[in-house]
Amino acid sequence: MSSYLQGSDLWEVVNGESTVEPRIDTNGAIHKWRVKVGRAMFLLKTTVGDELLEHIRDLATPKLAWDALAALFSKKNDAKLQLLENELISVSQKELSISQYFHKVKTLCREIGDLDPQARIGDARLKRIVIHGLKTEFRSYVAAIQGWPNQPTLVEFENLLAAQESLIRQMAGVDVSESVKKEETTMYAN
Repeated sequence: MSSYLQGSDLWEVVNGESTVEPRIDTNGAIHKWRVKVGRAMFLLKTTVGDELLEHIRDLATPKLAWDALAALFSKKNDAKLQLLENELISVSQKELSISQYFHKVKTLCREIGDLDPQARIGDARLKRIVIHGLKTEFRSYVAAIQGWPNQPTLVEFENLLAAQESLIRQMAGVDVSESVKKEETTMYAN
């Protein structure tokens, strides 16, 4: 919406330098400002749903409307952020393959970063989160990797665990090609 308002040359009355009516009417400045305010309010009111319209319907300026909408969305974002962080804390591999598990953790971290750029999760923390939720059968392998002088990148770490997972399946007598086909089918369906 901010991009649309900027493209329509209305942003300055919403959240820019002209959010209040000019005090001096030079060259019809007050009329021009009121026209822009009317256009901006029209855009805001016609692009939001009925449930949001109720919050801005009676507000006098686009600045007040914008601030009201921002406050509403920040509350929703805080609740969603809390849910995502709770899910990230409790995420575990369970029956997921390594690639599915990494995808789940990366998706949660990306969504958290999208909602709160200051809470972005770096690769080192992401790796610790992944390790915490791995099946116990990978713990000794991870301990060995952590003893290496040069630690693998996140992508290398995922590839190492996927190779270990394949080896574990082979040793258990599971047909790896069927397992991979099932995993690919599941990922494609998702």
